[in-house]
Amino acid sequence: MADNDPTPEQEAAARAKEAAEQAALPYTWNQTIGDLDVAIAVPAALKARDLVVEIKRQHLKAGIKGQDPIIDGDLPHAVDVSGSTWTLTSGAGAGAGTKTLEIHLEKANKQEWWAHVTTGAPRIDVTRIEPESSRLGDLDGETRAMVEKMMYDQRQKELGLPTSDDQRKADILRKFQDQHPELDFSNAKMS
Repeated sequence: MADNDPTPEQEAAARAKEAAEQAALPYTWNQTIGDLDVAIAVPAALKARDLVVEIKRQHLKAGIKGQDPIIDGDLPHAVDVSGSTWTLTSGAGAGAGTKTLEIHLEKANKQEWWAHVTTGAPRIDVTRIEPESSRLGDLDGETRAMVEKMMYDQRQKELGLPTSDDQRKADILRKFQDQHPELDFSNAKMS
């Protein structure tokens, strides 16, 4: 353990503080690498027309008309407004006497985790997020090839073996040496 690594007690305290801060929010939220969902409990008597929901590229406002917004803040990252939606649902997930305002935000950058819904809200530790598992077969050809290459290179590094790029460079050098036997490469360094 490095000098600045937290002790197990400090880790537990940080997790408990984070959980308490998240539980105190007037909404719940979760995310995948590509999107973020917010759920807000509202009185069951409300209809969609009684709500105010504004989804902008870097701002979210949601609440009940005539009242202070439940959420009104800048988003930490941009969203794809055309892919973002909201619905008012009743039933599973909604408690007795409540409905749920569900807001779906499509992340513009599908390669980053968000530490909070709005910049003024308490943050979570994104380094502890465990991404959902996916199957390589679910990916398009180009993405699958890139992921397979990254996995191969990671295994090679862990074993102390050359990565695919290192192997490609060595092959190019070997071909060049074969074409130019008159040159001395004994002191050549690869970087």
